[in-house]
Amino acid sequence: MNLAKDWKDYECIDASCGEKYERWGDVYLLRPDPQVIWDNGDLKEKYKGKINAIYHRSNKGGGNWENIKKTPDSWIIHYRDLSFHIKQMGFKHTGLFPEQAVNWDFMRDKIVSAKREIRVLNLFAYTGGASVACLAAGAYVTHVDSSKGMVDWCKENVNTSGYQGDHVRYIVDDVIKFVEREIRRGKKYDAIIMDPPSYGRGAHGEVWDIEKDLFHLISLCTELLSDKPLFFLINSYTTGLSSKVLENILNLTVQKHYDGTISSGEVGLPITASGLVLPCGIYGRWESYE
Repeated sequence: MNLAKDWKDYECIDASCGEKYERWGDVYLLRPDPQVIWDNGDLKEKYKGKINAIYHRSNKGGGNWENIKKTPDSWIIHYRDLSFHIKQMGFKHTGLFPEQAVNWDFMRDKIVSAKREIRVLNLFAYTGGASVACLAAGAYVTHVDSSKGMVDWCKENVNTSGYQGDHVRYIVDDVIKFVEREIRRGKKYDAIIMDPPSYGRGAHGEVWDIEKDLFHLISLCTELLSDKPLFFLINSYTTGLSSKVLENILNLTVQKHYDGTISSGEVGLPITASGLVLPCGIYGRWESYE
C-alpha cells in the first residue's frame, strides 16, 4: 500500500467504530469512514473538547455538520509547496483527499524527470489537487469537471499556490463528451489522470456509471495520447472494485499501443494513535520507461 506519510498540515490521528479523527491545519474534525469497522474506543469521548466539528450521517442519506467549537468557513492547508482551500461540504467532504498526496508526488517526479513540455488532461478533476501538483512540476493542464463549483474551487487552489493561470485550461463539461470532441479536434496529451465516481451526472444531466462506462472512456482516452505518453493514472473510491480491474483495463487499452509498465494497488493514511493504516482507495497506472 502506498501511504501519504509526508503531510505536515494534515494528520489522521485516530480511527474507531466507523469514524476518523483528523487534524486539518489547526482544525480538528470527526468524520464517518466506512472502512473503519474496528473498535478502538469512543472517539467522541477520547477527544472531548478537542473536536471542532462532527459530521453526523442521516438515516435518510446525507447528513450535517455539527460545529462544536468555532470553525472557519474556509481555511488553507499546505502540502509541500502546494496550497489548498478546505471547507465543510455536504456528505462529509472537505474538498481534498489527503491520501492522494502519494499520487501527486508520483506525477510531479515523472513530469520533472521528463525534461520536456508535458500536457496533462485531468478528468473528473474535482477541486484540482492533481492539477495543482502537475502545474507545480511545470506541466500544462486541462482541468475538466462537470461541476462549475468544483472548477471554481480549483481556480482558488491554483491561485493560492501561485502557479501560472496561462498554464491551465478550465473546462466545465461532461467528461465523455469533452473527450470525444478533443479526439475530433486532433488534440493530444502526454499524461491523463482520472478520478471517476461510481455514479454521477454530467453538466447537462448525462448519466455516468463506472461499471458500464469506465472501459469505454479509457479506450477513448487512449486516442488522445501523444506519440510519447508519460503516464495514465486512474483513481477510484468505488466500493468493491479491485485495483486489479484497473490494471486489466490499462492492459487492454493503453498497453496495447504503448510500451510501458503497469501497476496497481491501494492508497492509504497512517493513523498516528494506533500505528494502524487507514485504506482510502485504489489506483491503476501505466507509465513509460522514461
